[in-house]
Amino acid sequence: MEPRISLVVPARNESLWLPALLDSVHAARARYRGLVEVIVADNVSTDETAEIARSRGCRVKTVEKRVIGAVRNGGARAARGEILAFVDADSRIHPDTFDVVDRCLEDGRFVGGATGVSMERMSLGIAAAYAALLPLVWATRMDTGVVFCRRSDYEAVGGYREDVRFAEDVDFLWKLRRLGRSKGQRLARPRGAKAVTSTRKFDEYGDWHYVTNLGRSLFYLLFDRAGIHRFADDYWYGDRARHSPPRDT
Repeated sequence: MEPRISLVVPARNESLWLPALLDSVHAARARYRGLVEVIVADNVSTDETAEIARSRGCRVKTVEKRVIGAVRNGGARAARGEILAFVDADSRIHPDTFDVVDRCLEDGRFVGGATGVSMERMSLGIAAAYAALLPLVWATRMDTGVVFCRRSDYEAVGGYREDVRFAEDVDFLWKLRRLGRSKGQRLARPRGAKAVTSTRKFDEYGDWHYVTNLGRSLFYLLFDRAGIHRFADDYWYGDRARHSPPRDT
């Protein structure tokens, strides 16, 4: 039998974080009536990421291009499910995730969507960063967490952009949103299945760094386009802050 849902996990050197995600996937699979395959899109890891994934029954797809959109697309190309879902390796999914995703896409009102997230820990600085993004989420219905859509719609929008170093997830949801409007559909933000997302960037850079970086990023966009690429290379593509395992909740 072919899987109903393919969960794609982009990963590079995530051996400390991947086991917790896969534990949560196992719990969600146990509640779901259909079949789920897990594809770890390994971005040429130098640690045991691929070995851990294989030992846990995941399919591993090696993707060499060092761009996150290419890694997501590489995993999607290997997928067999009629529903594609994407989640970062340093997250943990809710036990009801697959049931919620399936129900959303059985409902003809939705083109796709995202489950949303809760933070693995909270502080004043993290809360401020979270609050800064909420108006945009409410206005556009574009959220994060486990992002999902039908394979046919993923293909219709061309998947994730591979010519940008960041914000490929925002662009992907924007394209899905536009496609949905053409069919009388909208993005879903289902309740009851939020993923738990890592705070490792806050652990590394400080709890207020995200708020500070919003202003910094705006400056780069307006006055120094090369600067935004240097920032992205350091912030998202530097192999740092991978030494702390996820916290228990």
